[in-house]
Amino acid sequence: MLATRYYLEQTSPDQVKPAKEPDVDVRFEQALEPSPEFNRYLYGAVGSDWYWAHRVDWDWQRWMDWLTEPGHETWVLWARGTPAGYAEITRRDGGDVEIENFGLVPSFMGRGLGGYLLTRVLQAAWAPPGTTRVWLRTNTLDSAQALHNYKARGLTVYRTEEHVEKLQADGPRFEPWPGANRPAPASPASRAASD
Repeated sequence: MLATRYYLEQTSPDQVKPAKEPDVDVRFEQALEPSPEFNRYLYGAVGSDWYWAHRVDWDWQRWMDWLTEPGHETWVLWARGTPAGYAEITRRDGGDVEIENFGLVPSFMGRGLGGYLLTRVLQAAWAPPGTTRVWLRTNTLDSAQALHNYKARGLTVYRTEEHVEKLQADGPRFEPWPGANRPAPASPASRAASD
């Protein structure tokens, strides 16, 4: 499927526009112990509705290698003791920080947590001295709220491109667990038709 990819960035911590605090009891913290099982769970729970597929075939060791790469960090939003969302960031030489994955578990969407999570992720990304840029990429297959949230938190689009994305629908769907049979969100084509 043809999709538009957006690259967004901030070049100063002063560009972060914080979201309001959520009305529920939340905790935001870094996962300091590498756990392939936990990150795979988060990746599937958050990304399966948005066609995240590039890690579907990773084995345990590949996950561990990824999680122990220099500069890799996993940040988790907990709501009343339950993982509600997460982000993976990678710190690179020269002060460049990429938000690799970001999102909420579907059962926590629509509760005002996405803006708060992104605020906290951006603050964590900017925290170490020497950070010069924070950036991410998204596309039109992502949640309809994603691009708006990124812009509302002060990220600006610096590049767009058209690309062909192989959808998970073309193969086995990556679900939180085999046979979950969670209802799939509206397809990108049907979302575009309703806009």
